[in-house]
Amino acid sequence: MNAGKDSQATAKVPVHVAIIMDGNGRWAQARGLDRSEGHVEGVNTVRRITEAASEAGVKYLTLYAFSTENWKRPQAEVDALMHLIGIAIERETPDLIKNNVRLTMIGDVERMPAEALERLRGCIAKTSHCTGLTLNLALSYSARWEIVDAVGRISADVKAGKLDAAEIDDATVARYLTTAGIPDPDLLIRTGGDTRVSNFLLWQIAYTELFFTPVYWPDFSKQDFFDAIAGFGNRERRFGLTGEQVRHAESSPENPRIGE
Repeated sequence: MNAGKDSQATAKVPVHVAIIMDGNGRWAQARGLDRSEGHVEGVNTVRRITEAASEAGVKYLTLYAFSTENWKRPQAEVDALMHLIGIAIERETPDLIKNNVRLTMIGDVERMPAEALERLRGCIAKTSHCTGLTLNLALSYSARWEIVDAVGRISADVKAGKLDAAEIDDATVARYLTTAGIPDPDLLIRTGGDTRVSNFLLWQIAYTELFFTPVYWPDFSKQDFFDAIAGFGNRERRFGLTGEQVRHAESSPENPRIGE
C-alpha cells in the first residue's frame, strides 16, 4: 500500500471518484459459491476502498451499488442484497463517524424496502456532521431515470413561472440532478472486465477520465485503487482546449481547476 500511496502522493488527486462495482456474482461463481457470497465480500471491498479514498485525499466517492435495472434480477438475489445493504451500512456507521466520512445517497430510493431505507437514512443523519470524505451511494439509480426526472421537474417549474425556459443552461440542468452540489467525477473506475458505463452518471461523466480493470470488485485492493489514482495523475485533461492552453491554465493561480 505504501508504494501505491507514495506513487500517487505527488500526482494530481481526483476530487471525485465514481466506481461501478462489478463482478461480485462472477467472483462467487468462480469459487463455486452462491452469488450472494460475492455481494457479502463486496461489502468488505467497499470498506477497504473508502479507507483508500480517504487516505488519498479524495473528497467524494460515488459507488454504483444498485441500478434501476437490477430490480429485474431474481427476487431472492434482490431481497438478499437489499437486506445486506441495510445491515452493512448500520454496522459500518460507527466507523464512518470515527473516520469523519459523511454518507449520502442518490437514486429512486422510494422503491427500496422500508427496512433498508430506514437504516440508510439513519446513517445519513448520524454522519451528517462529518467533514471528510463524502461517500455517495447510488441505489435504485440510473442516469436515464435521473435525467427524465430532472426534465419533469424543470418543466413543472417553467409552467409554474419559477423558471424562465430561455435561461435554461448546463448549470440549470445540473441543479436538478440528484448530484446537485457535488462536482462531476474526475475519474470513473469500473471493475469486472466490462468496458461500458451502464447508465451511470451519463450527464456528469461528459469529461470524466475512464479506468477499466478486469479485477472483480471483491478482489479490488487499495493498491489497485492507488494505481488508478496514479494513472489519472498522468493524464492531460483538455476539456476541448489544446494541450498548451491546459498547461498555461494549470500554471496560473487564477485557474486551479479547468472545466469547472
